[in-house]
Amino acid sequence: MKIAVIGTGYVGLVSGVCLAANKHKVTCYDMNEKTINKLSDGKCHIYEPGLEDLLKSCKSSIKFSLLDNKTEKQIMKFDAVLVAVGTPTVNGRSDLSQIKTVAQMLGRLIKESDKYISIIIKSTVVPGTTDTFFKEIIEQESGKEIGDFGLGMNPEFLREGCAIEDFQHPDRIVLGYEDLKTLEILNAIYSPWQCEKIEINTRSAEMMKYVNNALLATLISTVNEYSNIARMVGNIDFQQVMRGVHLDNRWSPLDQDGVKVKPKIIDYLKPGCGYGGSCFPKDVMAISALAQDFGISAPILSSVIEVNERQPSVMLDILKKRVSDLDKKDVLLLGLSFKPDTDDIRESVSLKLLNLLSGQVKSLAAHDPIAITNAKRAMSHNKNIDFVENWKVSIPNADIIIIATNWLEYADLANMKDCTEEKVIFDIRSLLIEEDIAKANYFTVN
Repeated sequence: MKIAVIGTGYVGLVSGVCLAANKHKVTCYDMNEKTINKLSDGKCHIYEPGLEDLLKSCKSSIKFSLLDNKTEKQIMKFDAVLVAVGTPTVNGRSDLSQIKTVAQMLGRLIKESDKYISIIIKSTVVPGTTDTFFKEIIEQESGKEIGDFGLGMNPEFLREGCAIEDFQHPDRIVLGYEDLKTLEILNAIYSPWQCEKIEINTRSAEMMKYVNNALLATLISTVNEYSNIARMVGNIDFQQVMRGVHLDNRWSPLDQDGVKVKPKIIDYLKPGCGYGGSCFPKDVMAISALAQDFGISAPILSSVIEVNERQPSVMLDILKKRVSDLDKKDVLLLGLSFKPDTDDIRESVSLKLLNLLSGQVKSLAAHDPIAITNAKRAMSHNKNIDFVENWKVSIPNADIIIIATNWLEYADLANMKDCTEEKVIFDIRSLLIEEDIAKANYFTVN
């Protein structure tokens, strides 16, 4: 099929490239000329493992075009349009300004054409956005209604760092639709995939994305709250507490041979520094705000947000109780992206920790394998941070080492016993094994 993708962020670019890799003809549009030029040269403006290689392998099936008044009319030549623009959180609510702009543009194009085209939102939007807000703008601009054009909602469940794997081998595909023709087109788009496909209306598809992310965020905040309670009570090995919880068959069932299976959900049942990134923070706040709009009390969502916002300060409190004279210590923080294998620093706990530590320690250095440029831009207001290119060279000069993102390369600390002896290592991601660095003053959040 011929597919247009509007927006070349993490969702739009990964979706466009993966669809092109599955024999669709794809053109990705963006209003940023530098981004389009870079992509046209076969180079990605975001980091995602395997993305650039996949882009090069399917270059005959994908194109990139600047979206402006001259090129927007090309969109009506496609069978479907995937809308993957940003929906950031502003004052706790989803900002739909980019969605509105796209709807206005598509409405004008539909007005001038007799061709049917399906418009499918991939951006994360609160329930009711596609079938009311988005649809009403298109209808107002075009003077037409559903049937003259199609409308769908196809949420993504991509994890940054393994987005290619998630798109190419999904556990489910959600086909939200407002008209049967769009459902046919969605099924045609995803015909190469053999996983379970859920056919529902757009409002249900929108809700599914929020419930999915909010439940995972709830697990993270809940375990962190239990960990904080255990720490204050004292003399509780919370790591072993959670090990026992994980062994419950309802979390870790037995396979046919009687062996425990460790499902991925267990990764969300570990204490730590809280969640960050482009999805969980904004999605939980958005669904909480939606509840308020409908006059619904949502105390669980409010608590999830509160616990997560407090967790970076909890990390600092743990460090202060463990280390005296913090103002006389040189600190090296390892990891700036919100998770490994991405350069995304949105809502990164690492940056929140840097802001909290700044001015409270003698010196503050930070490293990340690929996110330094983004972190420097985000932290340009703070001149107290030395962003270093080689973290191993900085180890001897540090009194305190904080592992803030569990990049695999930081596990090399276990092989640097001579350099880390007697140093404080605060592993807030539980990346290392304590026995491997016995000479260091090592501790985790547990």
